[in-house]
Amino acid sequence: MGRNIVKAKLDIIFKRIFAVKENEDLLHDFLASLLEIPYDSIKEIVVQNSEVLPETLSGKFSRLDLKMQVDDKLVNVEMQIKDEPDFRDRVLFYWSKLYSGDLKSGEEYGSLKQSISINIINFNLFDCPEYHSVFKVMEANRHELLSDKCAIHFFELKKINKTVNKDNRMELWLQLVNAESEEELNMLNQTKIPEISKAVMIIHEMSEDEKVQEIARIREKALHDEATALGHARREGRAEGRAEGRAEGRAEGRAEGEQIGMRKGEQIGIKKAKAEMIEAMRRSGMSEEQIQAVLKS
Repeated sequence: MGRNIVKAKLDIIFKRIFAVKENEDLLHDFLASLLEIPYDSIKEIVVQNSEVLPETLSGKFSRLDLKMQVDDKLVNVEMQIKDEPDFRDRVLFYWSKLYSGDLKSGEEYGSLKQSISINIINFNLFDCPEYHSVFKVMEANRHELLSDKCAIHFFELKKINKTVNKDNRMELWLQLVNAESEEELNMLNQTKIPEISKAVMIIHEMSEDEKVQEIARIREKALHDEATALGHARREGRAEGRAEGRAEGRAEGRAEGEQIGMRKGEQIGIKKAKAEMIEAMRRSGMSEEQIQAVLKS
């Protein structure tokens, strides 16, 4: 039986692999591969939030992402383990903050940088066989690009196959992020690609570190608790709402009261679940302005 390995798709482990200065070669190759641009076209990478504060590890509803400036571009990478309501809207909101947040008072709009959102997700979001989807702003009929300053990428890990192809650098990196066993890491290591082998070695070293293992365990539990809490709130809210709606429908004496009540109950349930989501966003540290922007999107 192979040893237990820490999983790179866990955001805290992903950030420990790619955000440290001595692993900039890995981040360089990772970004070039996922964005499908030449390695040599990237001249400089400045990670803007490399630190991970201890108190964020066990806190529920906290998110760990990787923000950086890549030459003249802004890039944000986020791992998302569990599906959640309004995920697409949240991605769009965070992209908009990335794009607009760099504009200083008095600067012209033309100085806004190309902003790229990379979302690596551990669930299927789109009804297609491709694991890579990229969205841009373009005219619906002519497909004319409005601006090249918006790019939102999704990489769906559930659609990644297990066959290792050393000529497909994008897939190799995603397979490494998705690896859950010693066997998978060994297959990747056999490609003899220096950056991939170095990443495998780092995962092996972290897997032997009891402190890192404990951090990973705590973080995984926090993410699980988050998904469980939000799911419970939605189910409880809908069930309570349906019951209230049925009672109100019967009280009105209508023959169709049950059906009316069910529909109204669903609305009440959604309203309660929305209130729970707002509270979760507050616990995550989002400001009231940010929360309102999400609700309006």
